[in-house]
Amino acid sequence: MATQSASPGETAAGPVLTDGFHLMVAALKANDVDTIYGIVGIPITDLARTAQAAGIRYVGFRHEASAGNAAAAAGFLTARPGICLTTSGPGFLNGLPALANATANCFPMVQISGSSRRSIVDLQRGDYQEIDQLNAARPFVKAAYRINRVEDIGLGVARAIRAAISGRPGGVYLDIPGEVLGQALDVSVADDSVWRLVDPAPRQLPAADAVDRALQLLAAARRPLIVLGKGAAYARADNVIREFIETTGIPFLPMSMAKGLLPDSHPQSAGAARSLAIARADTVVLVGARLNWLLGHGESPQWSADAKFIQVDIEASEFDSNRPVAAPLTGDIGSVVSALLGGLTRRLIAAPTAWTAELADRKARNDAKMRERLAENPHPMRFYNALGAIRAVLQHNPDVYVVNEGANALDLARNVIDMQLPRHRLDTGTWGVMGIGMGYSIAAAVETGRPVVAIEGDSAFGFSGMEIETICRYNLPVTVVILNNGGVYRGDEAPASGSDPAPTVLNARARHELLADAFGGKGYHVTTPAELTAALTAAVASGGPSIIDCELDPAAGVESGHLASLNPTSAATTPPAPVSVRG
Repeated sequence: MATQSASPGETAAGPVLTDGFHLMVAALKANDVDTIYGIVGIPITDLARTAQAAGIRYVGFRHEASAGNAAAAAGFLTARPGICLTTSGPGFLNGLPALANATANCFPMVQISGSSRRSIVDLQRGDYQEIDQLNAARPFVKAAYRINRVEDIGLGVARAIRAAISGRPGGVYLDIPGEVLGQALDVSVADDSVWRLVDPAPRQLPAADAVDRALQLLAAARRPLIVLGKGAAYARADNVIREFIETTGIPFLPMSMAKGLLPDSHPQSAGAARSLAIARADTVVLVGARLNWLLGHGESPQWSADAKFIQVDIEASEFDSNRPVAAPLTGDIGSVVSALLGGLTRRLIAAPTAWTAELADRKARNDAKMRERLAENPHPMRFYNALGAIRAVLQHNPDVYVVNEGANALDLARNVIDMQLPRHRLDTGTWGVMGIGMGYSIAAAVETGRPVVAIEGDSAFGFSGMEIETICRYNLPVTVVILNNGGVYRGDEAPASGSDPAPTVLNARARHELLADAFGGKGYHVTTPAELTAALTAAVASGGPSIIDCELDPAAGVESGHLASLNPTSAATTPPAPVSVRG
């Protein structure tokens, strides 16, 4: 008697089944996800185990915000969506600020969070960690989706990844109830439900008349300026951007995360004459930069009242957000700058020598002042001589990735530390948010395999400092330099009353380096530039985890750094009268 052969997806014993855990992993792998950042717990612990078993690297954190920041930084560094995995309820909420920050910075990222049973949550019956996560996420992300059936996992992953990376990148939330992960599905049906995205971030070419309009404006400019934002760095159009800048001779001003797109030492860089370049420019080309608060909203007196703006952005709704844009160029940066470069054969454009000479003179004077500041050697150390020591070491290690956050630590390092390579500087970005340091550092080390130096204010470090254990657990080549002046801005403020410390005061004698020792890294405590130079040189060369606690004068620093104008109290000229309360 002949036996009947099993049909596809079946064995002689019956259908071959898979589940939501394996289907999610298959969908991620089909779309080139090779790393997940997250924290395990109900209901996604087995999802992390399944991913790791399938060859996806899982990097486990101590707090979801840091895992989310790592995923966001991975998106910027790779131009593929970084993946963050969190538990339900509080785990989801802990990751949400990083997801919102990714959206604000235009970094592609997907946060996948397990969630409670819909049948209970939707009737508010009090399930474990009950929260309507999908609707909680919507205001803060580019897109949000929930997968309600196991057969839709492939679709959900594809939708999330395309939404995160296409057009203007951003954060996407993907909700997966635990009951869906546990559902079974015939393997043949499962295989058909997973697909690989084709061209998830397609090119968008600019209109020919828009290109000609922009070139016409540039040809008439007397003081042109190109502003490069982090979008220009993300675009990976390095060669064509450089060719356009060098062919025209137009000075360029890099925003902080665009530093290194062309070396800061480039003769056309206006970074050392930023204020003059902004105030005097009559025609400004914004490439992947937005006229938000970081550029004074394009307003006078920071900018000339009659300056004309040419803006390159993939999102047309960005134009005219603060100033009229005389020549909007909609498209991806590589395509737009290529079109501008091609148009130079039809229209002669060259920066006037009087303008470039004016900027060069200001740069020379400012560079001389910077050298004087860096040559100072006060003891205890202050920010400039500490940063001068760091700068000297990094000049000999240009391939090191620099992560930077803080108040004075951020403002001054951005000016002092030159970058030579693109996408090697990551900082607080559009929101100016603290706490990104360890997550960004971990992502830079994991995604590139190169050494990372995180230059941290002592206050900023405190937001994510426990991730030192993560850095040590994975033996990552991350050196954390903590500029410790014992305060949020400075550590010498006297309390307004009582015996408690003032609101801005931390512990100026904290020994942060002992955290590295506790978890198996190397700790250094330094009090002079020579000690800092030696410690940083050794730490970078070691290829392992290190913390350098850099003891500064508690009187070093100013409140709010370059942002004092945004702090209402800093503008007060006379103390306000106390308010009396009557019973």
